[in-house]
Amino acid sequence: MKLPNLHLLLSRSLVCAVFAFTIAFTITFTVALTACSNVQPADSGASELTMAMDDYWQHSLEQDTFVAGSSHPYITKAKLPDLSPDALAAHQAFYQALLQRAKAIANQGLSAEESTSKALLIYELNNRLDKYRFGEHLTPFTSEGGFWLNIGRLPSRLDTTIDADLAIYLKALKQSPLYIQQQIYWLEQGLAQGITHPQTAIGHTLQTISSVSQPEHYLQPLAHLDKRSEHYLAAKATINEELIPALKALHRFMAERYLPNARTSIGLNQLPNGQAWYQNRVTHFVTKPITPQEVHALGLSEMERIQQAMQVILAELKFAGSLAEFLDFLRSDPQFYATSEAQLLKEAAYYAKRADGILPSLFNTLPRRPYSVEPVPAAIAPNYTTGRYYSPPGKHSAGQYWVNTYNLPKRPLYELPALTLHEAVPGHHLQISLSQEKTDLPTFRREGYISAFGEGWALYCEYLGEEVGFYQTPYERFGRLIYESWRAARLVVDTGFHWYGWSREQAMDYMAANTGLSLHNVQTEVDRYIIWPGQALSYKMGELTIRQLREKAQQALAGDFDIKDFHDALLAKGAITLDEMAKVVEGYITQVNTNE
Repeated sequence: MKLPNLHLLLSRSLVCAVFAFTIAFTITFTVALTACSNVQPADSGASELTMAMDDYWQHSLEQDTFVAGSSHPYITKAKLPDLSPDALAAHQAFYQALLQRAKAIANQGLSAEESTSKALLIYELNNRLDKYRFGEHLTPFTSEGGFWLNIGRLPSRLDTTIDADLAIYLKALKQSPLYIQQQIYWLEQGLAQGITHPQTAIGHTLQTISSVSQPEHYLQPLAHLDKRSEHYLAAKATINEELIPALKALHRFMAERYLPNARTSIGLNQLPNGQAWYQNRVTHFVTKPITPQEVHALGLSEMERIQQAMQVILAELKFAGSLAEFLDFLRSDPQFYATSEAQLLKEAAYYAKRADGILPSLFNTLPRRPYSVEPVPAAIAPNYTTGRYYSPPGKHSAGQYWVNTYNLPKRPLYELPALTLHEAVPGHHLQISLSQEKTDLPTFRREGYISAFGEGWALYCEYLGEEVGFYQTPYERFGRLIYESWRAARLVVDTGFHWYGWSREQAMDYMAANTGLSLHNVQTEVDRYIIWPGQALSYKMGELTIRQLREKAQQALAGDFDIKDFHDALLAKGAITLDEMAKVVEGYITQVNTNE
């Protein structure tokens, strides 16, 4: 299905739509202010904040949710996102107006918790506006996949044996070609403006599109229907005559138009306004002011410290060669690798169960939600990271610790302990689940994720394994150091790309020589940093901050410091910025001293 002159048809109504939206919003906001005019001043700010947070949550939920059925905890949605220029402009007008509302709320009269919520709301709104301002919507895909995977996941998003979910599925299939056409429009705009992903980092794009372009994939959720029924025949016609042709047209567009004309440069600083864009991303992902130069220097310093620790383990093992030779040994010796996907998953499950066992020594409060160990979906596995945590929507769904079983000779077993502590417990699963169970927090905070906090916490949890004796062999302890060096290298490579002009080969050589990652992982990780500027910085910056704050609390409290109380306090507020984290630790120290 082709949309004739889509950009012209949509842009003509832009001014009218935004003007009408502004009038409607102004009237609504004025009425809301009038309704609250009799509230005491001390409560007025809190009331305004509550309304602003609710408005943000409802709007972002509607904008961000692809489709949602009966299992979703917050919304039932049959309509795919509208990505027209008018729609995106209206979203930005809403967020801009809401940002002004949030900033206008007086801090006087807000509790400490409300002040934190206000700061986090402003942080979220600024990010929404910044991403649109710099043009992130012009590149709606990554080295791992793209918007087409949203369509490919439709069969797993909905329980089509439920009539309401079946109706949503059928509507989503019908709307998907328009969704694809709208994304192609933005990709074309990116080409016109010189804002594209680098050619060298998006080589798997065509493969991932092909992986979701098979009609059988979309017919499978309809297997329970009578093949002669109206629903089945209509869905089959939509899939074969509209959806699959649209996906194939996307494949042709990417192969013939986008990939050949994508930029050959690497760094974000090579794009229009690129230096300001990268500094903005650094500040966002680190959540506090810092320059790319400072980040780069810190990465080099951390790498030197970690490699000294690696040398200690080499001496313990009485390895006679150099660090480079030891890394070659680890990458090539069969003893360190699983021989089947099942073996790798069983090993991961073993470490996950052992990790469960250390939790009572580190936490007073544990999440109610369980988690499973699952392979990374085959469609995205070839260019996907080693593992990841996936938190499905719905209170009745378990969390999922994903382990990549693709290319087994590149998945060393000695890295599994650190990976498990990071992705499962006490890392992402524990932190995210506890946050979602905090019913006293505003919903946007319960369900939100701030990378410096979440990734910093998960990397800190790898370090906790050392303290509780989780790593049982020198190779497992070296595996943790490989993972820590990997995160330190990110500080060097990410800034190297996007600030100092490093080439892809230069970054791969640095990662291979200094981290011990398999060469396959080096490639996939480097491409990830090219495509996602700044995100890689959040891990080390967050972890270092947590360790510094813990050291401060230990020094201040001496014998009164309790690791379980410290962890509970740190996680009690959900995901927060590093500045807010420092306030939490100050509050924890004061509370312990007061209770003496």
